[in-house]
Amino acid sequence: MHSGRSESPPVDELSPAHRIAADLDGYLGDPMDDAAGPFSYKAIVEAEERDELPPGAVDAVRAWGFPRFLVPSGLGGRLTTLEELFFVTRGISRRSVTVAVMYGSGLLAVNPVWLWGDDRQRRTVADGVLNGDLACFGVSEADHGSDVMASESEAEQQGDDLVLTGTKWPVGNATRGRFVTTYARTGARDFSLILVDKTELDPDTWSTLPPVRTVGLRGHDLSGVAFSGARVPADRVIGRRGSGLVQTLKTLQITRTAIAALSVGTMDAVVRIGMEYSRRRTLYGSDIYQIPVIRDHLLKAHLDLLIAECVAIPVARALTVAPGRLSLWSSIVKYFVPVLGEEVVASIGTVLAARGYLREGVAHGVFQKLQRDHAIASIFEGTTHVNLANVAGQLPFLIDPPDTADGADDLLADLFRWTRTPPPWTPDGRMLQLTNEGRDEIGQRFDVISEELLTAANAHAAPGVAAELKELMSSIGGMRAKVEQGIRAGEGDTSSVAALARAKRYCELHAMFSCVLTWLHNRHQFGGPFADGQWLVLCLQRLLQRAQPDTLLSEEFLPSLEDAMFRGFDEGRWFSLLSLAELLTDVEDE
Repeated sequence: MHSGRSESPPVDELSPAHRIAADLDGYLGDPMDDAAGPFSYKAIVEAEERDELPPGAVDAVRAWGFPRFLVPSGLGGRLTTLEELFFVTRGISRRSVTVAVMYGSGLLAVNPVWLWGDDRQRRTVADGVLNGDLACFGVSEADHGSDVMASESEAEQQGDDLVLTGTKWPVGNATRGRFVTTYARTGARDFSLILVDKTELDPDTWSTLPPVRTVGLRGHDLSGVAFSGARVPADRVIGRRGSGLVQTLKTLQITRTAIAALSVGTMDAVVRIGMEYSRRRTLYGSDIYQIPVIRDHLLKAHLDLLIAECVAIPVARALTVAPGRLSLWSSIVKYFVPVLGEEVVASIGTVLAARGYLREGVAHGVFQKLQRDHAIASIFEGTTHVNLANVAGQLPFLIDPPDTADGADDLLADLFRWTRTPPPWTPDGRMLQLTNEGRDEIGQRFDVISEELLTAANAHAAPGVAAELKELMSSIGGMRAKVEQGIRAGEGDTSSVAALARAKRYCELHAMFSCVLTWLHNRHQFGGPFADGQWLVLCLQRLLQRAQPDTLLSEEFLPSLEDAMFRGFDEGRWFSLLSLAELLTDVEDE
């Protein structure tokens, strides 16, 4: 094991998101502790058997104040940055993805109101959410799926009212939700988002549909709502009439990013369960962690979690730092992090073997619930293929970067430096764009980032790190060139299987650059094994295994990672890059 035991940086030295998440984590307690109330794995699994949420779970989350993180600070809430919401959602998700999804569905519904709503709409929804009301986003229809242009719901103008007819299904919170942000046709080819408040409707003009039985998320309200001549005032249209499609596409950029928190929370939970089992389970005279393949699964799963942090946190910050980049970056995160999460869950399933199949035993059998619940992460807010298609559609415009890169260095520092606090969110739908307009400061600066990395590694990294990084960046540069060559040869092809494969590789390159930038922008403030850079070599090797499976992890760099993993487990802290870091307060911010 690595001998230098450095403590993680104090949360007050980091952005406020870490402090808020630590407070929630302490409030909810250790899920492994049977006495931790409704968020113990014992209570969660018992409720799961009844297709319910644990009694008191929603009350506990409300008492802590989670609904306030769905309402912008300017409207009386505590939603200041998406990073804060990301971290608290991660904290809930490592216990119950179901509860996190309930509020995530509400976030999707209320964001259009924050972005485009008038003062009355914002005030009404803010007051409702702060008082515990739920909301739902009524877009899906049974026969149309993601083909929103085929939506059959209609809102016909009659005097000062809109008369709404149509059925939305399946919809999260459709039965329990008070507000329904409803996507409906308001012209021959026009669609609008309409804020429907059920408390204002004639009860005879609407009804809810029966709950949908699902593989996971048992206890979540997934149902539907049917309108039949429901009259709503015409001023309930959110923003400009006819802009519903654009509003929906922009709104998804925010929730796609937030969904990564479900995956990171799930990864944390299952790695912890795998660690618990591997240390307690004895075979052949010792604990099974000593079996090389078990150790390999756990170390790689831990690396995947660290990679997910590097990818997701900067994009969560982008909502207030660079909202115009979310059209691309949110789809990259939404594709890559849930896929990584699925692989981690499957890997820990291998560690647990038969025990992972049981609905009892290890951690009260919660693994099988986490496995089933997390499957939704790749489906929500556009499936894996939808998000890859979004990336593929922008690739032809990204291979020739704009002539100017003014401000790119400052932007990357704002995105990647964990000790910087992102600016507060002032919701404005005009700040979100439908495309990145050919700009990707993370993916287009390979040469600059590579040179900076190797210079810093030669001067400051642990022995052997610089040489490994030089070899890795050479391989990564070759991958990048091959992707670019394929895009040019494809002559605008953005929908074939080959185009989606290029998009997948571009997402992997984005993850690699994100790991590099996380090290570059935090090594001055974080000492210890973080600054040594061995973890970075391991993360890049792990990512390279996706394209080159015979790539091996540097065994000599594993002890410091292993040490951090064991300390995180023993001390009940999140698995995070922070476990490798030691704050250096005497280093000036560059």
